[in-house]
Amino acid sequence: MDTITLGCSGLQVSRICLGTMTFGEAQVDEAASHRLLDHALQRGLNFIDTAEMYPVPPSAARYGDTERFIGHWLSQRPGVRSRIVLATKAAGPVRGYEWLRNGSADVTADDIVASCEGSLKRLHTDVIDLYQLHWPTRNVPMFGNLYFDPKSDRVVTPIDEQLRGLQRLVQSGKVRHVGVSNETPWGVAEFVRLADAAGLPRIASVQNAYSLVNRSVDNGLDELMQRCQVSLLAYSPLAFGLLSGKYDAAGFDDPAQPGRMSLFASMRKQRHGRAEALAAARRYNALAREHGLTPTQMALAFCYRNWRVASTIIGITTIEQLDEDIDAWHTELSPELLAAIDRIRWEMRDPAQ
Repeated sequence: MDTITLGCSGLQVSRICLGTMTFGEAQVDEAASHRLLDHALQRGLNFIDTAEMYPVPPSAARYGDTERFIGHWLSQRPGVRSRIVLATKAAGPVRGYEWLRNGSADVTADDIVASCEGSLKRLHTDVIDLYQLHWPTRNVPMFGNLYFDPKSDRVVTPIDEQLRGLQRLVQSGKVRHVGVSNETPWGVAEFVRLADAAGLPRIASVQNAYSLVNRSVDNGLDELMQRCQVSLLAYSPLAFGLLSGKYDAAGFDDPAQPGRMSLFASMRKQRHGRAEALAAARRYNALAREHGLTPTQMALAFCYRNWRVASTIIGITTIEQLDEDIDAWHTELSPELLAAIDRIRWEMRDPAQ
C-alpha cells in the first residue's frame, strides 16, 4: 500500500485508513473488530482512526467502547503498536449528551487534555500519533446545516486556548501531532495562523466528509489545504453506504440490505438520509455500472485518485467489505468518466453536504 506524509508532520500513513466508527455497535463486536484490524494490517494499512465518541450512534452505554476494543487488540499483540499510526479525536461540544462533560457546550483546554488522557487509557498506549478535535466548538454550519448564522454565536473557548491545550499534550509526550475535523476554511486557516504566530502545534490534517454526493471541500477548502500544507483525511467516501448501491432498489427500508441507514433510524434524519442524497447516489451508481464498474469501485477510486485527498477513511463491518474497498485502490477512472461525474455534480450539486 502506498504511503503519504501528512502535512508538515512527518507521519507516513497508508493512503487508505481504517475507520472504526462501527466497532462496538451490533454490527461489529469485539472479536469481529480484532479480526478486521488484523486483516487491515495484513493488507498493508498502517493507519487507524477512532474517536472517544465512538461507536456511532453515540450512547452512554457504549461510549468509549471502540477505543477499548482497539486497546485490547494492541495489548494482545506486542509489537503492533510501533507498526501503526494511531489517530483519535476529542469530542466537540456535547449538548444533548449529558454523559460526557455534563453536556457542556464548550471545550476548554483542560477538557482536551482530560479527553486525551481518557483515550490513552482506553487505547492502552502511551502516545497518540494524531490527536484531532472532532468538530468545532464555535458556531459553524456543519453536519448538514448549510448556512452560517451569526445570531447563533456565543462565547466559547477560543482556538488559541485550545491550541495551548494541545501544546500541553505534545510537550508532555502524550501526542505527536494534531489535527482538526469537520472544519471550515476559516477554521483551518485560523488554526494555522495562530499556530504559526505563537509557536503552537500546527495542524497536520483536516478530516472532513468527502464523496461524490458531498464535494464541498472542492469549494475553496482545497486551495487552502494546498497552500497551507494541511492534508485531507476524507471520511464517508461511500456516503454511509449510499454509494455502494445497496439502497438503489428499495431505499433504506429493504430488509435484505441491513446497512447502517436501515438499522439506525436516527441516521436517516441526517444529511445522508436526504431524499436528494439518495437520488444523486442512484445517478452515480448507474453511471458506474454503465462503465463496467461497481458503484463502490467508482466512488472509492474518485477519492483514492483525487489530488485533494491524502488518505481515505473506509468504514467496514466485514472482511469482504474491507477487501473490496482495498482492492478498489487499483481502479482507474477515465477522463470521460470523470467528466460525466462532474456533469452530474453540476446538476445535483452536493446533496449530502
